[in-house]
Amino acid sequence: MSNKLLYALARPLLFSLDPETAHNLTLPALKRAAALGLTGLIARPQPDPRNVMGITFPNPVGLAAGLDKDGGYIDGIAALGFGFIEVGTVTPRAQPGNPQPRIFRLPKANAVINRMGFNNGGVDAFVANVQASKFYQDKEGVLGLNIGKNADTPIERAADDYLHCLEKVYPYASYVTVNISSPNTKNLRQLQGGSELDGLLLQLKDAQHRLADRHKRYVPIALKIAPDIDGEQIKTIAAALLRHNMDAVIATNTTITRDAVKGQPHAEESGGLSGAPVFDMSNKVIRGLKAELGDVIPIIGVGGILSGNDARAKIEAGASLVQLYTGLIYRGPALVKECAQALRASH
Repeated sequence: MSNKLLYALARPLLFSLDPETAHNLTLPALKRAAALGLTGLIARPQPDPRNVMGITFPNPVGLAAGLDKDGGYIDGIAALGFGFIEVGTVTPRAQPGNPQPRIFRLPKANAVINRMGFNNGGVDAFVANVQASKFYQDKEGVLGLNIGKNADTPIERAADDYLHCLEKVYPYASYVTVNISSPNTKNLRQLQGGSELDGLLLQLKDAQHRLADRHKRYVPIALKIAPDIDGEQIKTIAAALLRHNMDAVIATNTTITRDAVKGQPHAEESGGLSGAPVFDMSNKVIRGLKAELGDVIPIIGVGGILSGNDARAKIEAGASLVQLYTGLIYRGPALVKECAQALRASH
């Protein structure tokens, strides 16, 4: 049975459940299937290696952070054929996130609003999960570890949280993503501003060099930014990335705008909007970054990919790799192979 048909049968059941309940059922089921060897039936993309950040990616289609916040389902996710997997966002201490309900589907728009709020079990439990995965132990592929700050850490002390997490995850990561763009942690996006961003990147790069010496291994750091920025802000961020020699930028996170979903059920819920409505916004940021960064700093494109053509549009805008998340909810695992095939054909 094809991935597409299987998901067509499963989707009505999943969509009949509260989104968080569906999420909490799907991941353990995938993990069990992988443990039992049942995921071998899933059609995987053909190899299409890309070298980005000094890392060889088996194919250019990755999973965006947020699906597996605690790194507990890496082996199940790996069976879907991604060229790389990013897990997190993780914070120094465990935190419950925001009160439920906190995920809302907007099926008419192929979109989701979430205000999870970095719910996770803390960085020590996260690292233990990563270490326990077969994917990590057997060095099966590229693993991105995404770090954030605790909700109750004052914004002026945010760098301490990022540095704490960086130190903890560094030995186990293929690359580390610094998430300063979730709209669900108060004031977090303030860190994208000129002086705050400079201060944070300076400390992160300093720590990266120290850790590279200690572990005899250089682990690239990517910065994840929001789609809700204008041309001037793109220039400011790009200049900071160049100044501090950052390894990559991930564009983009979810949006706080609601123009594309006005009048739809749940449209007024607070949180980050993801899926199709973010597609053009993220492409605009990618194009703006590409104009400033050229080929010096690679861009990972994410936001609203629901087809192979969408993935190709991200690459055409200037991205070197792409990531999926909300598209998987609407299209299922067949989307991974479709995007990989589209990018292979255009390579």
